[in-house]
Amino acid sequence: MPLFLIATACVLATQAPLQSLTPRDSAFHALNRLAYGARPGEADSVAHVGVMKWIERQLDADHISDARLAERERQFKILDYDRADLAGRYRDATRERQRLQREAAATGDSTRMRDARPMQEFRQLGGQLQQLAIVRAALSERQLREVMVDFWTNHFNVFVGKGADRFLLPSYIEETIRPRALGRFEDLLIATAESPAMLFYLDNAQSVAPGSTPPAQRRPAFLFRRRFGMNEMPEERRQRQQRRPTGINENYARELLELHTLGVDGGYTQPDIIEVARIFTGWSIEPPERGSGFVFRDWAHDHGTKHVFGLTFQDDGKDEGIRLLKFLATQHATMHHVSAKLCARFVADEPPDGCVDAAVAAWLVSALRATAIEPDDTPRLAQLVARLGEPLYEQPAPTGYAETEAHWVNSGALLARMNAAMMLARECSSIAAIDDHAQLVDAIDQQLLGGTMSAHTRSVILEQLADVMDPTQARALAVGLALGGPDFQKQ
Repeated sequence: MPLFLIATACVLATQAPLQSLTPRDSAFHALNRLAYGARPGEADSVAHVGVMKWIERQLDADHISDARLAERERQFKILDYDRADLAGRYRDATRERQRLQREAAATGDSTRMRDARPMQEFRQLGGQLQQLAIVRAALSERQLREVMVDFWTNHFNVFVGKGADRFLLPSYIEETIRPRALGRFEDLLIATAESPAMLFYLDNAQSVAPGSTPPAQRRPAFLFRRRFGMNEMPEERRQRQQRRPTGINENYARELLELHTLGVDGGYTQPDIIEVARIFTGWSIEPPERGSGFVFRDWAHDHGTKHVFGLTFQDDGKDEGIRLLKFLATQHATMHHVSAKLCARFVADEPPDGCVDAAVAAWLVSALRATAIEPDDTPRLAQLVARLGEPLYEQPAPTGYAETEAHWVNSGALLARMNAAMMLARECSSIAAIDDHAQLVDAIDQQLLGGTMSAHTRSVILEQLADVMDPTQARALAVGLALGGPDFQKQ
């Protein structure tokens, strides 16, 4: 689901009470909410163009000229460095600091350590990042993008002061967050999970299956020491072994569920966290001499079977993590958690009634987007949503619609959802009509479910297609069953 649609829903939720405002007042409101405030004369300019027209332009940020900011950005040397360069320099600075610490310990003189400050460059890099963010916020014509960059940087937070993140954070912001700030949540979720900055910050780079050991490697330096009688000292060997990761680390798994996706009330348990942590074992970082990029270490991965959220993961390596992330991105709890944060950012600390629902509804149009159906200007789709049990803005109770399974998983509700799915399926154009039923189901699995279709759902669809000879009819039936089935509907 493109994130800009959610942001738009939040914006529209603020428009209803503003109908009595003048165009200039509305422009000020938009600039204060969707930008970093109005510059002199800017509110008049936005009012002249029209607030909604300005918003449309902001959502298409790549087509907004930003020459003034580009000129200022050239003054920041941090943008000239890539992660590999910084990794090498950080490694050298770390070694220099360790050397000075050993000398200080041996001589009792800490003066040289204070004077040299080998890590000073990386503290300055953190300051450059902060200043660059301020310059972009103040000068960029692509204001909504800058606001969204700030939002997602905060949502997927990484602390610049933690060890290697002093040099990993620049690429995290420039290569992971910024290109996806107005894109799809699923893409951003996967990118942050693979980010070395996140892997280091939440310790997943050290998470390995218990009992796993790296493959034996021939180390020329070790052979040199052994050949010339320079064997590793016992204390050095002990320290090296202590630094080697020995088991699962749950930090990333916990924050992935609590902060990044489902939210603290998302319905998961401690055993779920453990299973998720097992899935992400082996997701790690290359050493500095290799550029400190993402690496999946198969030897460190837990190859056992995992069961979580009704899904089964069985020795699929890195693909297990990708599949889980795609699943989490589509869950209703994730939609609600992220939408509530967006509404708090764009509307108010305590968003008015209907704001979060509007944002979630914008996210829920994924079925239409997945099937490439163009909504028309009739009320038929809104009526369809109403028949599913959630007429927009029509819940009389202040509690809103119930989130619990008991309220929605019953024969009437499931039948309504299946009927709705079959109606949408007849208009599907994003999936080709394929003679081979197995290939058709594979295409539906990838395009509509992100590869999360269960074996049971697959077998049911293939069974129903057995006597259908017409490819177009087969596509409609298969798509309808997929959209109405538990894999797509499950919250």
